[in-house]
Amino acid sequence: MARLIYSLAVLALLPWAVVHLLWRARRQPEYLRHWGERFGYFGTAPSAPTIWLHAVSVGETRAAQPLVAALRERYPGHCILFSHMTPTGRATSEALFGESVDRIYLPYDTPWAMRRFLRHYRPQFGLIMETELWPNLIAACRQAKVPLRLVNARLSARSARRYAMFPALTRGALQGLLAVGAQSAADAARLEALGAQRVAVTGNIKFDVEAPREQLELALAFRARYGNRRVWLAASTREGEEALILEAWRKAGHAEALMVIVPRHPQRFDEVTRLASERGFAVQRRSDDAAIAAPTQVLIGDSMGEMFAFYASADVAFIGGSLLDFGSQNLIEAAACGTPVLIGPSTRNFAEAAGEAIACGAALTIRDADALVCQVNGLLVNADQRQRMSAAGRAFAERHRGATARTLELITPATR
Repeated sequence: MARLIYSLAVLALLPWAVVHLLWRARRQPEYLRHWGERFGYFGTAPSAPTIWLHAVSVGETRAAQPLVAALRERYPGHCILFSHMTPTGRATSEALFGESVDRIYLPYDTPWAMRRFLRHYRPQFGLIMETELWPNLIAACRQAKVPLRLVNARLSARSARRYAMFPALTRGALQGLLAVGAQSAADAARLEALGAQRVAVTGNIKFDVEAPREQLELALAFRARYGNRRVWLAASTREGEEALILEAWRKAGHAEALMVIVPRHPQRFDEVTRLASERGFAVQRRSDDAAIAAPTQVLIGDSMGEMFAFYASADVAFIGGSLLDFGSQNLIEAAACGTPVLIGPSTRNFAEAAGEAIACGAALTIRDADALVCQVNGLLVNADQRQRMSAAGRAFAERHRGATARTLELITPATR
């Protein structure tokens, strides 16, 4: 009954979903493409046996890199199909994997669209990255006997409370999964409290993501463009944060260092460029593909798939989404690159990793934009502290490697 009520609600909301796509397309025209997939209509299915991974957006797609490599080694004759919910997630899989994987948008969660999806692609098994619980999708997989697992699963206390508002629906969805691989013991406990079964703590696959050689080479090219200037990076910033950071940086008046801003969402590149210009900064964009001019104070990283290069070329990195209440973006890549990390008060999406990074000296926490700028300036003139934080970050990342192998063991016993 709970799923029936849910299905009726999804059906009633489909007209709003169309309006939402049109509205989002005003700023991101990619939302106008591949509409049929969102309703369960697809192109030619692959002829090879298919392994399906669902990665809703950018972070989940990037986290899947080591898992994709492991799956290719274990299942060399299989096609890998990615499903996404956002154009940025789809663009990320294009940048990372090119034509070596297939990709689609996952349909809206109606029973008939999910059944069409499974009939069309006939995946041998499915993996949902992190936490995307679609009750009709899970039910359709169970009916079609498609083994489905939730891997690299994380569930914040806030999200757990939201799922708990619909106990029957949530419990039914979680119990439809063959197994769950949780990032931490806390994530596992929350999932089990909501009804998940066969839960194992496998760790966070993001620790196994390694900087590609070409990204490290690009980092050297970035440093050559920066010249001898100190550089600090505001990475994966979210709406509202850039204005606060730019204003604090303007008031501090330290123009000799170069500030690099990489907004989380590409549709905001122009907006953030305008924000910096309006505050009187001399601005360049990464897409200019030019050396940084001496008067330039702010560089906008308006590119996709180059975050490792930005981290590896920076002296200090602030992790966006943590200054305002977005729950933070991923700090692991910065730590693995040996870049000293600064992080704001909102860290619920990476609470355990953030806490450990702070405790071991790889990261420092700041309360607001003014404190951020104060810490940046302090670190930029303190090479010894930067070196200590860099070593701590690399050691922190190394200690947590191995989640991919544990996840693969969770997958393979029932799928060989």
